[in-house]
Amino acid sequence: MALALILSGCATSPEVPVPVPEPAPTESRLPPLTSRDHSRILAAFGGEYSAPAVERLASEIFEKLGAASDRPDQRYRLTVLNSPTINAFALPSGHLYVTRGMLALINDVSEFAAVLGHEMAHVSARHASQREDQVRTSELVAVMRARLLNDLAGAEARREAARLSLAGFSRSQELEADAIGVALIAKAGFDPYGASRFLQTMDRNAALRTPTQAAGGGPDFLASHPSTPERVRQAVLTARQHIAPDGRPRDRERYLRAIEGLTFGEDPRQGVVRGRTFIHPRLGFTVTAPDGFTLENSRSAVTGLGPNDMAVRLDVVRVPASQTLTAYLTSGWIDGLSETTVEQVTVNGFQGATAVARGNDWSFRIFVVRFGSEVYRIIYAARDLNGEVDATFRASMESFRRLTAAEAAVKPDRIRLIRAGEGDTVDTFARRMQVQDRAVERFRVLNGLGDGDQPRGGELVKVIGE
Repeated sequence: MALALILSGCATSPEVPVPVPEPAPTESRLPPLTSRDHSRILAAFGGEYSAPAVERLASEIFEKLGAASDRPDQRYRLTVLNSPTINAFALPSGHLYVTRGMLALINDVSEFAAVLGHEMAHVSARHASQREDQVRTSELVAVMRARLLNDLAGAEARREAARLSLAGFSRSQELEADAIGVALIAKAGFDPYGASRFLQTMDRNAALRTPTQAAGGGPDFLASHPSTPERVRQAVLTARQHIAPDGRPRDRERYLRAIEGLTFGEDPRQGVVRGRTFIHPRLGFTVTAPDGFTLENSRSAVTGLGPNDMAVRLDVVRVPASQTLTAYLTSGWIDGLSETTVEQVTVNGFQGATAVARGNDWSFRIFVVRFGSEVYRIIYAARDLNGEVDATFRASMESFRRLTAAEAAVKPDRIRLIRAGEGDTVDTFARRMQVQDRAVERFRVLNGLGDGDQPRGGELVKVIGE
């Protein structure tokens, strides 16, 4: 975690957008979302993802939940976000957002209704409005502090804390939204146990997060909607007040048909990780990390952890065309830079520069390369930057190159449906999962199966494939 923070501190990352919603409406028509609000949200979560079947299903669910709610005049609209992270949130206006990463983990209509009902509860209980007031207040304090005390670093830290609170609610608000949401979906005719099933899936999915994701990955549902055993128990108790388990159909097949073909994991247009190689088909370059590294791609950077306390970060920085790369390295953006180590390099025909920076605990091999109109920066970190380690970093640096046409033709992984036969097991389908590791565990999580559970003959299951 400390290393992830160190590397993040080296970056010149773009500002994280914060949606500024309109007040909750009182009229029966859902107010339009301003282009400014919408564009900021899309920028934070990879843009909008086209999923017409999911949106049609969501509209039907909204109609049922709205009719059963205490605010039938409130209208809702869903936007699917092109992000593999697991997240959903609602604005006070009634505009709801869900990532395709979350859609992939939902397994039936009642679970989908539970997710939507939970976010609707935050709107009806005015949690979203209260949270937005807190965000604005925090940002105002940060701006005033910066102006009066010239505390720019402290002000930015406070603004960042405010941004991270966008989807965050207090424990009592989460439990209240859980209770309202479960009661609402039960009243609307859905299986109220969908909420507890999905919370359990979230817990199992969290266990599959890699160290890199846990240390510095993008925002996800567990960061703002903590799935705890207490919440699962409360969701089950609330559901029991309305109906016994398995008292209502879950509509599994209908939901799965709606997400069939959904992009899973990274969108090649935003770059993909293949083993220890990062490929960006749209931008046209690739680079390979040293042996033993595990990479993760996020909106602002590619980060990776390696053996023996090593790490790497790849990002893009703004460097004027008139500024040389060696001048950029010595411009003061990183402490401990040894100017005697600065050198110009040429890597596979591209102009670059490299240098070494040393701190109390970590040392860094820094590489910058001009590729087209952009400058990419790779920061390698190690506790002990000896000659052997530095040689592996330089070898990785020299792997930066332009993609061939064949390499750029990367196809995304997608959700594929297969109907289970009587003799099929988890192992049967795990062998068909195009994932890098832990195929059995990932198949179980993807299909909402607990330890020891097996797919039932005749039912549809999800696998990952091109």
